[in-house]
Amino acid sequence: MPLFLLLFVGLPLIELYLLIEVGSVIGALPTIALSILTALIGGTLVRIQGFSVLMRVRDAMARNEVPALELLDGALLLMAGLLLLLPGLVTDVVGFVLLVPVLRRLLIARYVRILPGGPPSGQGPTGADQRVIEGEFRHERD
Repeated sequence: MPLFLLLFVGLPLIELYLLIEVGSVIGALPTIALSILTALIGGTLVRIQGFSVLMRVRDAMARNEVPALELLDGALLLMAGLLLLLPGLVTDVVGFVLLVPVLRRLLIARYVRILPGGPPSGQGPTGADQRVIEGEFRHERD
């Protein structure tokens, strides 16, 4: 509960404070233009990287692999796009950080490492192929 309070009350107040401070230094119209410009640039970058992730998902599915890591990458891109569309400086900085592919991969690797089940089947945190299927079988004839 305190996290949601901080997220929905604290973050907008911080954003408002920073926008007022920046507006008092560079002016109101340049501040508004900066907010619109970051949304446009961020939206373009998200779209370009989103198509790249879509192609990697398609290639993984063509190889009959589960594109779990690619889908996590796409989810982080979606979050980056949302943050870049919101007016504010803190959300823009976090959104642009999520647009850096290396940082997204590090974040995904950390997330995959802390999951109880470990990495998704066939992929380690580094993306290396680690397919091991343990089990027993018996051959039945029809």
